[in-house]
Amino acid sequence: MARYRGPKQKIARRFNEPLFGPSKSLERKPNPPGQHGQKRRRRESEYAVQLKEKQKAKHIYGVLERQFKNLFEKAARKKGVTGENLLRFLEARLDNTVFRFGFGSTRRQARQMVTHGHILVNGQVVDIPSYQLRPGDIVSVRPRSRQNPVFIENVKKSRRVFSWLETDRRALSGKFLDFPERSDIPENIREQLIVELYSK
Repeated sequence: MARYRGPKQKIARRFNEPLFGPSKSLERKPNPPGQHGQKRRRRESEYAVQLKEKQKAKHIYGVLERQFKNLFEKAARKKGVTGENLLRFLEARLDNTVFRFGFGSTRRQARQMVTHGHILVNGQVVDIPSYQLRPGDIVSVRPRSRQNPVFIENVKKSRRVFSWLETDRRALSGKFLDFPERSDIPENIREQLIVELYSK
């Protein structure tokens, strides 16, 4: 599956937000990347603002256009607020959940852990990062991977707790309790702009 492999901090500077975690590059270079980055920013059109918000969400969760659009269509069919449904589906991706549990220090690393077969869902190896979890699913690190120093170090550093997840750091496992409420999702995304963009 294709995915973005380019420089991360260039993307963070474009949106002027630490999308991939804390970064000193935003302090050193507060202007956008490229030869025109020094120029004064022009006022963006309504469409540009909406498109930028969609691109930001895609970069945060590491999703390309086709997957993102499919998730949006699924969110639109589901009862409730479309934008909030979209974020819930993004949060329920296996790679994102592995990151939220603290098994991976970044979403990129979590994705790699999944594709390399280190992660179990309900006792079965699942190597598809976009796998959609359902309430009650148990996510764990494969037994023979539990002594891997990367997992041990990541879990030691991770102290964040999320209301929709139940984590057992000693056993390197966790439970996906339910889809999160919008107020519990910490990402700075204005999902209504994405809905407006796809509604055109």
